[in-house]
Amino acid sequence: MQMLSYSFILRAFIVGILVSLCAALLGVSLVLKQYSMIGDGLSHVSYGALSIALACGIAPLTLSIPVVIIAAFFLLRMTENGMMKSDAAIAAMSASALAVGVTVTSLTTGMTTDVCSYMFGSILAMSREDVVLSVVLSIVVLSLFVFCYHSIFAVTFDENFARATGVRVSFYNTMIAILTAVTIVLGMQMMGAMLISSLVIFPALTSMRIWKSFRSVVISSGMLAVICFCIGMIVSYQFSTPAGASVVLVNLCAFVIFFLAQKVKERI
Repeated sequence: MQMLSYSFILRAFIVGILVSLCAALLGVSLVLKQYSMIGDGLSHVSYGALSIALACGIAPLTLSIPVVIIAAFFLLRMTENGMMKSDAAIAAMSASALAVGVTVTSLTTGMTTDVCSYMFGSILAMSREDVVLSVVLSIVVLSLFVFCYHSIFAVTFDENFARATGVRVSFYNTMIAILTAVTIVLGMQMMGAMLISSLVIFPALTSMRIWKSFRSVVISSGMLAVICFCIGMIVSYQFSTPAGASVVLVNLCAFVIFFLAQKVKERI
């Protein structure tokens, strides 16, 4: 309980739990649709936008959120229209955005503490204003996911069938991409551009080792994401390790445990 007496850790817990939950729920659809690397690509786009924002003296989240949403929209359009395969489009956008960010940083502020915190994550990077914005946007993401759950389920498993039954497939694909973009930007301050994609991938992959139905995987992913984040924060506080890296390692341990449990279950 002592760690919760520090205001910056309490802010990190509030934002981290909400962002982890958003990332885990969206991650189930992204992994099943083979878009699991979109988180990594969008995080690099966010880093490029953050570098430009810092160089111009603009509030980072004010610029990065709309830029990443636009990038997610165009990324989806390129893959839907057959202009480029999803993995190639993500790789091209990721490398380009990272190159822009590094170039802008080197020509202006240099690798300052602010830039490094967005690259590798820092729980000290969040101000009260960032927390309020993150909480509001996280609640919006969770509300939209719950409200559109059945349509997201249909689009995830069979787009052709969903389109035949009247579901607006393009609209819901775009919505998933936009919600993912918002979640990535919100989580970058704590996890960093290099690690944020783990919040999207690990909970879903871990849950799929044991559970088979979509609903079970979604519920399990959400619970795992919150538990692993809390344990990772406690480990970070106790051993003075980076918060983002600690959360990822806890998620990795959970994946190994579930993987071994799956093998035992198969043998039995």
